[in-house]
Amino acid sequence: MWRALRLVSALGLCASAFAQSSTVDSYTSTESPIAKAGVLANIGPSGAKSSGAYPGVVIASPSTTDPDYLYTWVRDSSLVFRMLIDQYTSGQDTTLRAHIDNFIAAEANLQQVTNPSGTVSTGGLGEPKFNINETAFTGAWGRPQRDGPALRSISMITYANWLIANKNESYVTDSLWPIIKLDLDYVMNNWNETTFDLWEEVDSSSFFTSAVQHRALRQGSALAAEIGQSSVVSGYNTQADNILCFLQSYWNPSPGFMTANTGGGRSGRDANTVLTSIHVFDVEAGCDGVTFQPCSDVALSNLKVYVDSFREIYSINSGIRADQAVATGRYPEDVYQGGNPWYLASFAVAEQLYDALIVWSDEGSLTVTDVSFPFFQQFDTNITPGIYSSSTPIYSNLTTAIRNFADGFVAMAAKYTPSGGGLAEQYTRSDGTPTSAVDLTWSYASALTAFNARAGKTSASWGASCLSVSPTCSTSMAPTVPVVFNVNATTVVGQNIYLTGSVGALTDWSTTGAILMSSADYPIWSTAVTLPANTQIQYKYIIVDNGEVTWESDPNNEFTTSMSGITTLNDVWR
Repeated sequence: MWRALRLVSALGLCASAFAQSSTVDSYTSTESPIAKAGVLANIGPSGAKSSGAYPGVVIASPSTTDPDYLYTWVRDSSLVFRMLIDQYTSGQDTTLRAHIDNFIAAEANLQQVTNPSGTVSTGGLGEPKFNINETAFTGAWGRPQRDGPALRSISMITYANWLIANKNESYVTDSLWPIIKLDLDYVMNNWNETTFDLWEEVDSSSFFTSAVQHRALRQGSALAAEIGQSSVVSGYNTQADNILCFLQSYWNPSPGFMTANTGGGRSGRDANTVLTSIHVFDVEAGCDGVTFQPCSDVALSNLKVYVDSFREIYSINSGIRADQAVATGRYPEDVYQGGNPWYLASFAVAEQLYDALIVWSDEGSLTVTDVSFPFFQQFDTNITPGIYSSSTPIYSNLTTAIRNFADGFVAMAAKYTPSGGGLAEQYTRSDGTPTSAVDLTWSYASALTAFNARAGKTSASWGASCLSVSPTCSTSMAPTVPVVFNVNATTVVGQNIYLTGSVGALTDWSTTGAILMSSADYPIWSTAVTLPANTQIQYKYIIVDNGEVTWESDPNNEFTTSMSGITTLNDVWR
């Protein structure tokens, strides 16, 4: 009987996955040209929605009220043009040369504009946004934001490398290098100063900023050596090494995620970290954890913790199983414009997973570690740490499930994309209605990079392969172990089983933030959590039904985690 039910269930899941894949195929086909047109419409001087913007200036959105985004941000502009430069240099779109040249000229002008953060030589390169006529924005704002110079230099270095490969080194040396060097010198001299994060709210150190600063200096050092600017190479390399060491300190080993900011008083679970993974992706670096590559165990563990933090806070996620895609936002504590899912966050999760699939395919295997075990256990409750060759059924089943999982995030964005294909900044947590700024350029760009990743396209390597952290570097890699929690519990429609307990990884007895368990093997509910090694743990299961919480009967469940290996706990609801 149970075998027959499992077969019916498996056939149903296969049919559902096929339908979802077809939906995503259709969406990427129709949305791609709309998103590309949306990007170009927001670039001056001739973009359809960027009237008044100077040549090469990217407006964040044509929205002028609630919110007013008719400005140009260095970060957004650089991310958008990195996407366009990738398309141009790969041959995907050879019509973009004039846009790229205009962008370079516009950013060179903005570097020289005196602003509230200073002049070009006294901190002004950290200014986050400007008016679209290339004048300073002088209102109150979260400044400085030190990711801008790093991202701008990354986009221009990508273009410079292509020009050199196509025998145009003189333009790089004479015209591009002076612009790039200003940004790289700023990064080298200011990376260890506090900064507002990419959401412009928290003034501390920020994982995304540190990671792109590290990438910028690595790429800048290589470019400098290539064009004979050897005097800066040592300084760039030294500070890149220092940043790489510092990056390791953001790791929170239990339950296994990168803390987005060192300040701010929030949980640290943040799209900042997922965006980091896709913007430091280097296909030649494999699944390297030191540089937070998309398929690394730390990045996959982080992704699960981030995604799971949104499962219960948005109404539109209600009823979605714990092993399926959900709408995600910036961070679970967000209240801006109502604290909603963001299109770019949904696309970023999908893109990280597609990037991971690319590398596993290239390497012909995937590796499950104690750190990534909770991520993989979502898709195979019997998985154990090890290396799985592409010739094995486990590899095939896992990669198929993970691709379906990735498609689910694109399908979520597709579900709440209006019929015309326009992408706003957010969609409401209650019913998915597009909200906040309309036609957000970053939303369109994030869709395009996710679609490219789904198609197996990658960008040029930036030198992340074979980097190592100094032996004297202090990290936060405290010992942890994976623990599987299984509970046999009978429920009715609308009820879910959650896990909570005595340590932070088990949400410190919270009922509102408790961990949703998977019912894939009902009546067994299951989840995997990374916990501190050799630690006494207390925990309980709870039932949540339309906000009503029912606790297991006393006493608390209790055990001590092992020093290594997986622990599996098999409980019965009481």
